[in-house]
Amino acid sequence: MQNATRHIQELTRRPSPAPRIQPLALHEGLLWMGSWDTHHIYGVDPQTWTVKEDVAAPGQPFGIAPLDGALHVVVSLGGDDDDRYLFRFDPGSGFDLGSETPCPDMTGSHLASDGRQLFLGQMHNRRIVTLDAKAQITSEIPLPTSCGGFGFGPDGTLYMIAADDDFEKLEIGTLDRSGKFDVLAPIDFGARSLVYDGSAWFTSDREAGFIVSFTL
Repeated sequence: MQNATRHIQELTRRPSPAPRIQPLALHEGLLWMGSWDTHHIYGVDPQTWTVKEDVAAPGQPFGIAPLDGALHVVVSLGGDDDDRYLFRFDPGSGFDLGSETPCPDMTGSHLASDGRQLFLGQMHNRRIVTLDAKAQITSEIPLPTSCGGFGFGPDGTLYMIAADDDFEKLEIGTLDRSGKFDVLAPIDFGARSLVYDGSAWFTSDREAGFIVSFTL
């Protein structure tokens, strides 16, 4: 990894609609987010910061991303094994419980989409995998560090929040398909999840209870 050459510039820091927001996604003009504590999904207008949808999830939400006109959500259904599943979520209609599909190896957290397929982070397996329509692995990217979130930015480049094993030192940078991570800037708060709206990034300062937008 190279040394960071930039600093992030915070644009906004706004209260989360619920405690411990982890996953973030942009879809149909709303910023969608899931709470670890309430097990709800919230659709928030990023301009007025008002909640437009508030829907109970089947379990604890870990990742969320749009694809094929819907949102796809990584959910833990609880239990001793903390198994993870993918569900389809249609704004205005709710979760399709019949879409429940096990994640590969029953594990996964952060989720992103490049508009063609889903990318699922499996930190314990030290990889990001791409999934087909049946949630089968089609390729994988090795993770060189712990991962606090990832998303696609300018020119379709994959960006990631890298962290040490204790999640005390966070950095944002680019990740290529071979697993090479290039640091762009340090992050001085507990950022989780990463999504780009075309001009700025959004992340969750999860434990502090804020949603932060920033540029590089």
